[in-house]
Amino acid sequence: MTDQSRRRRPATPNRPGKAYRRPKKDPVRILAFEALRAVDERDAYANLVLPPLLRKAREDGTFDARDAALTTELVYGTLRHQGTYDAIIAACVDRPLREVDPPVLDVLSLGAHQLLGTRIPTHAAVSASVELARVVLGDARAKFVNAVLRKIAATDLDSWLERVAPPYDEDPEAHLAVVHSHPRWIVSALWDALGGGSAGIEDLLAADNERPEVTLVARPGRSTADELLAAVGGESALPGRWSPYAVRLTEGGEPGALDAVREGRAGVQDEGSQLVALALANAPLDGPDQRWLDGCAGPGGKAALLGALAAGRGASLLAAEKQPHRARLVGKALAGNPGPYQVIAADGTRPPWRPGTFDRVLVDVPCTGLGALRRRPEARWRRRPEDLDGFAPLQRGLLREALAAVRIGGVVGYATCSPHPAETRAVVEDVLRGRGGPAASAEWVDARPLMPGVPALGEGPDVQLWPHLHGTDAMYLALLRRTG
Repeated sequence: MTDQSRRRRPATPNRPGKAYRRPKKDPVRILAFEALRAVDERDAYANLVLPPLLRKAREDGTFDARDAALTTELVYGTLRHQGTYDAIIAACVDRPLREVDPPVLDVLSLGAHQLLGTRIPTHAAVSASVELARVVLGDARAKFVNAVLRKIAATDLDSWLERVAPPYDEDPEAHLAVVHSHPRWIVSALWDALGGGSAGIEDLLAADNERPEVTLVARPGRSTADELLAAVGGESALPGRWSPYAVRLTEGGEPGALDAVREGRAGVQDEGSQLVALALANAPLDGPDQRWLDGCAGPGGKAALLGALAAGRGASLLAAEKQPHRARLVGKALAGNPGPYQVIAADGTRPPWRPGTFDRVLVDVPCTGLGALRRRPEARWRRRPEDLDGFAPLQRGLLREALAAVRIGGVVGYATCSPHPAETRAVVEDVLRGRGGPAASAEWVDARPLMPGVPALGEGPDVQLWPHLHGTDAMYLALLRRTG
């Protein structure tokens, strides 16, 4: 494709050549393309960009439920399998992928997902993608899209993977990276976190590419799991696997349509996050149990559950969040909580509260988010190994201050939505050893008995949850009791 062909005007009925045909606009694929462009151009997250686009399309009467479901599958499926599709597309073009314009690559990836990752018939997937290209890219680029997609359509996914993935015996990490669409460094890190060996790594990578269930949490004292199950009705909802407050929506749906969710008596929260809050709340404690702190409370899911649990015991919760806009989200999540609580905008590494003030403290620290790749698949392509160094001082600083904030005999929960060893046990061990600055002395509390019924929790005393083993995000929790 040359620059001259990009400038060539299409023939019209009044000009020599073939009559011009106006491209057919497909609202589903146009909206999916717009969402992918927002993810690429603005570093947006699909789970934030897509819902308002779908809501507007439904309000306009453009979309029905099936359209929304197909759009969601196209967007998330393309993002989850981007690495695999890039390798296949690269084998079908005559230039490096970095020289293919990003909007063109988005259309090709959408087409590749329809061809290789859905049951859409081949001819429909190619023609719909070419029509999309004509609408959003123009006729000249549509011809390029057509040529590439026809090459992709000539072979099924398994055959493509045999061709483009390095042999496992020669380079297992590179093989898994292409087959399961993860950057190689993340494959390596997850493999280390699992303890080495081949067991589990492919199951974990495959679980990262599955669509997660929507999970609700019934906030204690304000709603129950039975109420949520009855409100959803039928086979569309199941009880949680591990949390007594969890309800799983097996057919998706819109949680915001439920009265309990609209009224703040329930919320959307992964079961792993629920287990972390419950474990901290149920950790054995000597002495008073009146003051709780969530030191990294935004956007408010764990704070709302902790606040409800605290209220049931007559305890109060202080929820602190550094970013004011996220602190406002925490306030909304806690609104209506029956017990005493306060939300403040405060930096947990420079806290305004006095040392030794609290009985229980949670710090769910900022991290790479590698434990939530099911929900935010684009994060795997944005993160870099050097990001770990960027988070490290903050994670250690927050844990040190959390230990200072709790009274002697009180308990601190260090949590993170990452299984990367550099963000989990390494942080706790460094702080306990005094590396990077002095910290209050503390001892490990075995977190495993505080997640009753949950299998495969490892050797302890800390806990790492996994998508492929527990059906949750890969949440990590270490519980520490201050001793001096």
